[in-house]
This record gives sequence, structure tokens and C-alpha cells, in this order.
Amino acid sequence: MRIAVPNKGRLHEPTIELLERAGLHVERTADRQLYADTVDPDVSILYARAADIPEYVRDGAADLGITGLDQATESGGVIETAAAARGGDSDADDAVEENALVDLLDLEYGSCRLVLAAPEDGGIESVADLEGRTVATEFPTITRSYFESVGVDAEIVTVTGATELTPHVDMADAIVDITSTGTTLRVNRLAVIDEVLDSSVRLFARPDVVDDAKVQQVVTAVESVLAAEDKRYLMMNAPKAQLPAVKDVLPGLGGPTVMDVEADENGNGTVAVHAVVDERDVFSVITDLKDVGASGILVTEIERLVE
Repeated sequence: MRIAVPNKGRLHEPTIELLERAGLHVERTADRQLYADTVDPDVSILYARAADIPEYVRDGAADLGITGLDQATESGGVIETAAAARGGDSDADDAVEENALVDLLDLEYGSCRLVLAAPEDGGIESVADLEGRTVATEFPTITRSYFESVGVDAEIVTVTGATELTPHVDMADAIVDITSTGTTLRVNRLAVIDEVLDSSVRLFARPDVVDDAKVQQVVTAVESVLAAEDKRYLMMNAPKAQLPAVKDVLPGLGGPTVMDVEADENGNGTVAVHAVVDERDVFSVITDLKDVGASGILVTEIERLVE
């Protein structure tokens, strides 16, 4: 099985790091390599431009692809769930026939927005104001679909860069472009009119490989990394008599794991308690645990969590 990943840019390092954390160590042999093996002999990596990855997956050069939702949507469509890809509704069937990709997982990085923006002083304040006007974009498929959905007839002009400059050189009345912080839009005196697409990096697959055992293995491995984000593992000792109070304090996943510890010289029973809690709760939880008698509290990071 081959996984297509971004070969450079801001998505490359986070993607490789995610695969490493999921247990798929990537063997690097050269700076400009096109392929790489992993520790799993059945899984290899294909390096490609982020914009080309959806097509590599559709054409069968790769089975899975990691790239932005914006790129996959622009290049030919996305099925939002694996369940839909297996059939069961007409919309999903139509998408499969068009060879759309299945959005398996939101990998929770590379977040950005595709927005409709126009010059601050240009008199365009709503989508309706663009009726019969020109919109420049690097995402013509998404943009056409958007304007069709809002019932506005605008002329779409495809550009390959510097989209934000087109309204200032009379090439377009507005733009549809990617923004993360909005800084570039503000610098170019462009105001956001509407949000077209909320995007992040996703794990995509072709519909015909969704149920493949190796694909499911990769999905489970990556899910375990995502599930462990912002979680911490707490271990502590507590008097057995205080166990109900300790359980009341812990806001973890399900109930804590409790193990008996040998009684001390006075015959007092002690238990060891292990639990997974959200990182944001650790500060207050530790204080509350001490108040109910817990001691020897240890907090560690979690690499992977299979739920």
C-alpha cells in the first residue's frame, strides 16, 4: 500500500511527524527522493505536491493521500464519511461514480479558510453584489460550486498566484482565496464577505480501498495519535478508604484503573490509581487529588490512545 504525502512546504514536516508517531517510521535515503519505505514492509510513501495528491490517489498511484480538504474538493469532490462510500444513499452513489475521494480522518493541522473577499472601499458588501461581476481564484471548481449554491451568476477567472492583487489591477471585482490569519487580506485592503470552505489536512482514500485491512490498520494507528492529543496519564497512590473521593475527582475516560498495594506497617490499605485526563484539567485535578489524600502523583504524556 502506498500513501501520498506532501513533498515540501508547511504540510510536509507535520505529516511525517504524524506518521512517525503512528508507528510508521519513514526511511529517508535522500533529500529529493520520490518514494520511501516504512518499517511496515507493506506500506510505502510517495512524495508529491499537495495539489497533486488527490489525483495520485484517484489514478491508483497511491491508495491513501494526506493533503488539504481544499485540494481534494477542488480536484474532483469528497465523500465525507467512509460509510457513505459503501453506499446507502443516492448522493454517495453519484459521488462514487465520479471517483470522489473518501474523507477518512481530519488530522487537525493545516487549518485554513477559503474565503470570498473584496476591496474594503469597493462597494461590494454581500455575495449578491457580485451578480454579473468577475471573481479571481486559484480554486475555480469550488468557487463555481459556491456561486451556484448561492444563486449568483459571476464570471470566474482562474489565476495561478498573487490572487489578492487582482482587484487592484482591474482583473477582478473580488477574489476567493485561502487565508489562515487574515493578515495578507488586511495588508491588501481586502475585506471578507463570506466563508466558502473551512479546510484542514485530511486522510483520504479511494472508495474501493476503504475496507482494506491495511487501510484500516493505518486509520487505527493515526486515530490513536489524534486521540492522545491533549491527554495526560495520571498515576498515584491513595488510601483505600478514600477511593470513592478519588474517583469523584477524576474526570477521565471511563473509570480509573485501580490496583491493590500491600498494606503499610499499620495495616492501612492503599491502592494505586491510574487514569487518563484532559491536559487542561491536570492543574486543578492534582490539587483536588492531594486534598482527598492521594500521594506520589505522576503525570506523563501519552503517545497513542486506542479507544
